[in-house]
Amino acid sequence: MSEIDVYKEWLGIPEGDRPPDYYTLLRLVMFEDDAEKIRGNYRKLNGHVRKYATGQYLLRSQELLNEMAKAMLCLTDPDGKHEYDLSLGREPSNTEDDEPKSTLDYLISKSLIKRSQVSEIEHFAEARGLNHRDAVIQMKLVEPADATRALAVELRLPYVDLEDMLPEDNVLDQIPRRVVKKHQCLPLFEDRGHLLVACIDEPSPALEDEIRLRCGIPMRAVLALPRAVNQAIAKHYAPGMREDSTADEPAAKPSGKAAKGETAKPEKKAAPAPKAKSKSAPLSAEDAQQRTAISAIVACWATIGTAGVLYFLNEQSIPFSYLPVPVAMGGAVFGIMKATYCK
Repeated sequence: MSEIDVYKEWLGIPEGDRPPDYYTLLRLVMFEDDAEKIRGNYRKLNGHVRKYATGQYLLRSQELLNEMAKAMLCLTDPDGKHEYDLSLGREPSNTEDDEPKSTLDYLISKSLIKRSQVSEIEHFAEARGLNHRDAVIQMKLVEPADATRALAVELRLPYVDLEDMLPEDNVLDQIPRRVVKKHQCLPLFEDRGHLLVACIDEPSPALEDEIRLRCGIPMRAVLALPRAVNQAIAKHYAPGMREDSTADEPAAKPSGKAAKGETAKPEKKAAPAPKAKSKSAPLSAEDAQQRTAISAIVACWATIGTAGVLYFLNEQSIPFSYLPVPVAMGGAVFGIMKATYCK
């Protein structure tokens, strides 16, 4: 299969830097700040590239889909976008944007709730120990996707639709099932020295430490619907797909002197006891044939040995009448071994 320039053939990007920068990849003007426009371009291009996700271009299309996902998640992450823009030479700006700062402010700005409902929502959330995202969902005021986008704005995290994501297997393999179930998260892929992880809420310090220890790099959270995260976990961590490493098991607590700071000697593992062969078990055809051959050899030596004894006892001669004796001795030995050794 000949290698094609997917950026040019599929996305219409002129020849130039490969891979292109994130703005060029998503067909955006340089330093575009409108998150909705960024997501809109990503969705259109995602649907277009998926048309090629068959046959000989299946792998390459999946790689390109993940490249575009990384670009979208970076450019819709306020902090990540700021760092990326500076790396491209954008002049730092000290002006504050007019974006809403809280979940409820975002929902009001999008006309999804009314300002007169804020007091009721806050009371509902406080009485039940919920955040405002979960409160408006339970009150059936806002669709879960819109509420999660609003929470993402408050937490300054990008929002992701997991149906568009193709997590990388080598990343999924690094995080065991028990960890993703406990923290309700899904590792996606590595991007610019960070592991992107889809979460249902702001990640806990425990999860951040776990990712850093296992992968050797810090994580960058992206927000997704709780239902979508749980469905993705069930899909990508189905029983039998990925086994937790034995290294995931907590180490046994030291006892005795080792508990006082002394180095405990590693315990030697007992060698497995050899399995006793059942005496009543029938021999295989190969074993039976081998033992019969050995019995025949022993019988021959018994015959020769008996003949030698008779030869020396009769002054180096064997009378004709004595010849049946060695043959009988060999036959007796063969019969005994056949009856015992060959069974």
